[in-house]
Amino acid sequence: MNITSTHRSWAASGSLIAFALISLAVGLALLFGGFKLMRLGGSLYYFLAGAGYVVLAALFLLRNRAAWALSLSLLIFIATVGWALYDAPALAFWPLLPRLMVPAILLMLSLLTVATQPDMPSTARRASAGGGVALLAGVVVAVVAMFSPHGGIEGPGLGKPRVASIVPPQPDDWQFYGRNINGTRYIPYTQITPQNVANLKVAWVYHTGRRTKGPGAGVDENTPMQVGTTLYTCTPENVVAAIDADSGKEIWRFDPHAHTQEHVSCRGVGYHDITADESLTIEDRQAAADQPCAQRILVSAVDARLFALDAHTGALCPGFGNNGFVDLMQNMGPTENSKRYHPTALPVVMGHLAVIGGWVRDIVHGEPSGVVRAYDVRTGALAWAWDVGNPDNAVPPDANTPFTLETPNVWAIPTYDKALNQVYLPTGNGPPDYWGGDRDEVKNRFGAAVVAVDATTGKTKWVRQLIHHDVWDFDLPSQPVLYDVTNEKGEKVPSLIQTTKTGHIFVIDRRNGEFVTPVEERAVPTTPAAQGEHLSPTQPFSVGMPTIGADPLSEQAMWGVSTFDQLYCRIMFKNSVYEGPFTPPGEKPYIEWPSLLGGMNWGGISIDEANDILFVNDMRMPLRMMLVNHEDAKHYKISTDEVPGFMGTLRPQIAGPYSGVRIDILQSPLQVPCNTPPFGTMSAIDLRTKKLLWQVPMGTAEQLGPMGIKSHLPMPMGMPTLGGPTSTASGLLFFAGTQDYYLRALDSMNGKELWKAPLPAGAVAAPLVYKSPKTGKEYVVISVGGASHSPDVADDVIAFDLPTKE
Repeated sequence: MNITSTHRSWAASGSLIAFALISLAVGLALLFGGFKLMRLGGSLYYFLAGAGYVVLAALFLLRNRAAWALSLSLLIFIATVGWALYDAPALAFWPLLPRLMVPAILLMLSLLTVATQPDMPSTARRASAGGGVALLAGVVVAVVAMFSPHGGIEGPGLGKPRVASIVPPQPDDWQFYGRNINGTRYIPYTQITPQNVANLKVAWVYHTGRRTKGPGAGVDENTPMQVGTTLYTCTPENVVAAIDADSGKEIWRFDPHAHTQEHVSCRGVGYHDITADESLTIEDRQAAADQPCAQRILVSAVDARLFALDAHTGALCPGFGNNGFVDLMQNMGPTENSKRYHPTALPVVMGHLAVIGGWVRDIVHGEPSGVVRAYDVRTGALAWAWDVGNPDNAVPPDANTPFTLETPNVWAIPTYDKALNQVYLPTGNGPPDYWGGDRDEVKNRFGAAVVAVDATTGKTKWVRQLIHHDVWDFDLPSQPVLYDVTNEKGEKVPSLIQTTKTGHIFVIDRRNGEFVTPVEERAVPTTPAAQGEHLSPTQPFSVGMPTIGADPLSEQAMWGVSTFDQLYCRIMFKNSVYEGPFTPPGEKPYIEWPSLLGGMNWGGISIDEANDILFVNDMRMPLRMMLVNHEDAKHYKISTDEVPGFMGTLRPQIAGPYSGVRIDILQSPLQVPCNTPPFGTMSAIDLRTKKLLWQVPMGTAEQLGPMGIKSHLPMPMGMPTLGGPTSTASGLLFFAGTQDYYLRALDSMNGKELWKAPLPAGAVAAPLVYKSPKTGKEYVVISVGGASHSPDVADDVIAFDLPTKE
C-alpha cells in the first residue's frame, strides 16, 4: 500500500468515526429527552429516533456494515418525513423546519461519509455522493427560504376591487393621540402613494436630548402632536419641545425635572385652544384670545403632576394649578412619591376638561386608587372623579376625601365622544393581578371593562366587561376607537372597537354598551384553581370578528430552531398545566396564552375610513407562570420596591396565601419562543364583511436572535410588536414597532412591503403623518428611542419626505 492510499484509508476511517460520534451524540440527546417526553405522555418519535441514531453510530463504527448503516439512515429519514407530515399542525415552512432540518443534515452526512469509503463499490459511492449533494442543495434551499416571508394569510376579500365611501371631513392637524378625536389614526392625504413611497428620504432629524442611561431612563413611546407648522414632542421623563414642522429646528423646550422608577414613558401631550373651544361661551373665548396660554400644551408627568405650557413659548401657565402644576397624588393613597402611581397616558382633552387616568402598581392590598379624574384645562381645578368606590358619583369629589384604594385603574388612553358627551375608559384590575379570592362585587364589575361615563359629570352611563374576574393581567391595554360599524341586520351603528390582550376584538354600541358583532359566553376551565380562588365559569368570546394570534397551543405546536430545542419545548409544554384560553393560575407551572404581553397591546389600531379596513399588530409570546405561596417564596429574593423582570424572578403578588408569581417566557434554552412563528404580525380586517383581509409577519431576526444575540440575518419570521400603525388615504400603512430597526410602509390592500428605512434604534411609537400648511409637503415622522428591552437606545425624532422636484 502506498502513502497516498494509506492517507485515503485514514481519512475514510476518520470520517466514519466523526460521523459515528455525531450520530451517537444526537442519538443520546434524543434518547434522554425523548424518554422524558414519553413519560409525560408525549410523542414517541424522539425516543425512537434517538435509538435509531445510536444504532446507526454503532453500524458506522463497524466498517463492514456501512451498507446496513446507509439503509438505516435512509429509513430513519423516511420515517421522520412521514412523522413530520403527520405531526406538524400545518404543512408549512416554519412548522416543518425543526422536524426535518437536523435529520436531513444527518442523512446528508451519512451519504457523504459512505461516498468516501474506498472499500465500497464505486457505483454505491457515486450514488451516495449524488444523494449527499442533492440533500446539501435541499438544505441550502431551505436556508435561503428562511429569508422569505412565511406564515401569512390571504383572506377571501384580497384582490377584490374596493369602492371608496365618502369620508367625513378630516382635521388638518394631529391634535389627539389617534390623530382625530375618534382615534382612527387615519391620514386623508394622498401625496405619498404606493407608487412613490420608495422615494422617501430623511428630511430632518431632531435630537430630544433625553436621558438614555441609568435607572428610570424609560422607553420612548411618544407620537408627536402636530398643530399647524409646529410639532410637540415629549421624552419619557416629560421634557417637552416644540419643533418646526418643516425644518425640525427647536422652537422651545421645557424640562419639568420629572423622575420615577417604573413604567417611565410619555406617549404624547394634550392640546387645548381656548379660542376654538365650543364648550365655552363666546365671551370666555374672546376674553382669552389675547392672553398667554390661549393655546396650551397639557402634560401628565411620570412623577404624578399635571402641568400646562403656553403652546407658543413653552412657559408655564400661571393661572393653572399652583404656578402651572397640579399635584395628582392628592388623596390617592400610598403613592411613595409616584413610585406606586403615575399616569402612563396623555391627557385627553374634552372641551375645557382633560381626563387623566393612571398606572397603579399591582402588588399588595392597599395600593393607590385607580380613580380617573377630569380637570379644568384653564385652571387645573378638579371637575369630577370616577371612583369605583363611588361609581355613580353620587357625592362630588371633596378636596379632603381620600379616593378608594386598590381599585381598577385606567392606564391606557380613554376616548372622548363629543356627540354623545361620553368618555370611554378601558380599565385594568384592582391589585393584585393574579389572585382575586377576596375581590368584592364592585371590583369584579368594573375590572377589565369598557366603562362609559358622562364627560361633564363623570357619572357612569354603562359598563361592558370583556374579561370576567381577570386573574391573568388581561387589563384592557389600548385606546377604544370610535367608528360606525354595520351589525348583522346591515344597520350602521355608532360603535366602539376595543382590542384586547386575548386576541379578541370587541365591537360595542357606544350609546348603550351592547355588542354590535356577535359575542358568546363560553365555558372556560375553573380547575385546578388557586387556593381560595373563585373563577368565572364563562368568558366572552368575540365570534363576530376575527381572533388574532390566539389559536390554542398543543405539544405539536411547540417549535424550535432545531430538533433539540423543539424537544425541550415539548417537554416544557407537557410538564405544564394548559387548559386552553383562560387556564386557571395555580401553584403548578401553567401556560398563559395569549399572555399578559398580548395579543394586542397599547399601540391600538388604525382604520382606513375610505375602505372600512381595520389594521392591528400583535405579539405572540406564551408565558409559563406559577403562583408561589408564602413558604416557597422564602427561596426567592423578593422586594416590593421594584418589579423584577422575567425569567426566574418572582414578581411580588402579596395576597391571600401567595407572595408572588413566577413569570418565565415559554422558550427554549436558545431563548427562542416555543410557539411556532410568526411571533408578531400585522393584520387587516374588512369591517364590511368582518373577515380577515390579510395577515403578514412583521419584523425580522436581524437585531434579535438566539440567546438575545443580534443575528444580522434579515429573516422575516415576524417578531413581537409594540406601538401601532398609521394608515393613509393613498393606500399605505406605516409601522415601526418591530424588533428590528426599521420604519416600514405596506400596501394597505395586500400587506406587501413597499419601502423601509433603517433607524438608529428600535421604535415602538406610532408614526405621525402630516401635511405642512406652509410648504404643502407631506411628512412621515417617527420618534426613535429604542425598543423595549433593547440594548440600543436613541433620542431621535426623524422626518421623511419625498424629494422636491427641480
